[in-house]
Amino acid sequence: MAEEQTMTDLKDLGGAVEGTVAPATPTAPLREKIVDKQGRAYATGRRKDAVARVWVKPGTGKITINGRDQEVYFARPTLRLVINQPFGLTERVGQYDVVATVKGGGLSGQAGAVLHGIAQALTRFEPALRSPVKAAGFLTRDSRAVERKKYGKAKARRSFQFSKR
Repeated sequence: MAEEQTMTDLKDLGGAVEGTVAPATPTAPLREKIVDKQGRAYATGRRKDAVARVWVKPGTGKITINGRDQEVYFARPTLRLVINQPFGLTERVGQYDVVATVKGGGLSGQAGAVLHGIAQALTRFEPALRSPVKAAGFLTRDSRAVERKKYGKAKARRSFQFSKR
C-alpha cells in the first residue's frame, strides 16, 4: 500500500514539474566597452622594467610614443612590427590612433610594454576582439625579467675566473 502512495506522489510530482519553465543556460556575459569622456580606451602595459600607459581612439592609424612618431622613437623596423601586431591580427590597421607614454627599461622592453598596452586598450574599446587577441597571447603580461646578481658571483650565475695559483 505504501508503494501505491509513492507512485501517486511521483505522478503528482511529474505533473508539477511539467508546468514549470527551466531556466535558460547562462552564457558568458560580453564585456562592456570602457572609454573615457574623450572616447579613448586606456590600458597599462608592462614588460621587463618598462611601463607603458596607452590610449586608443578611432582615427587614421597614427601611433605617438612619448610625443614622438613611432618611426622616430622605435627606429628598428622589428620593434615597429611588434607594436603593430594587435592591429594586424584583428584586421584594424589604420583604424585607431594610439598615444602612449613609456618609462623604464630598454627599447625592446618598451616595445613589449606598448604591445601589451595596445592589446588591452583595444579589447576595452572593442570587447568582441578579446578572444583572438587573448589566443595570440597579447593580453598575458610577460613576467620574465633580469635575474638579480648574487654575492660571490661576477653576474647572476657566472663565477669569477678560477686561478690555480
